[in-house]
Amino acid sequence: MRVLIGCETSGIVRRAFLDRGHDAWSCDVLPAEDRSNRHIQCDVRELLDDGWDLLAVMHPPCTRLCNSGVRWLSVPPPGKTAEQMQAELVEGAALFSACWNAPIDRIAVENPVMHRHAKALIQNYQPPAQSIQPWEYGHGETKRTCFWLKGLPPLKPTNIVAGREQRVHRMPPSPDRWRHRSRFFPGVAAAMADQWGGHAIERARSA
Repeated sequence: MRVLIGCETSGIVRRAFLDRGHDAWSCDVLPAEDRSNRHIQCDVRELLDDGWDLLAVMHPPCTRLCNSGVRWLSVPPPGKTAEQMQAELVEGAALFSACWNAPIDRIAVENPVMHRHAKALIQNYQPPAQSIQPWEYGHGETKRTCFWLKGLPPLKPTNIVAGREQRVHRMPPSPDRWRHRSRFFPGVAAAMADQWGGHAIERARSA
């Protein structure tokens, strides 16, 4: 399959699909951390009409969409204005909408739980198909992640392990905190490549 991994710089999900024989590419406005020639540096919306079989948008900017940050819309954080908060909310919802409504048969978009203002701005909004935890895929941590899915089955746990550390939530402030907080878990990436990649191939064979 031709697979586009949107909003990814780490290459973790891209490499998982590549390792299983798929024609996988990552895309972000920032360069790839691994300097791969299979990374396209641009806005993912520029590539949505290029004939992909599967779109997985793993790390879209979610600060203004997630329920945990809804308070900042009414009381902006230091250095921000209410107008900036609203503009960032609208832009975040526009990016989610573009990916969710892309002309691609199989779509997965990852995001935390959204607040009602974000839901109202997203075209053809639907509730997430599932929420997962890293400890279901070999990582002894807690970080609830929601998947919005089209043409793909919910992921099944692959390796439930002990440990419920809130490592991501407890990270200290730093210039790169956002990057570390959004870094994907390799165990989840492997499950995606195995289950979604295999599901798509089986569907194609039976068509």
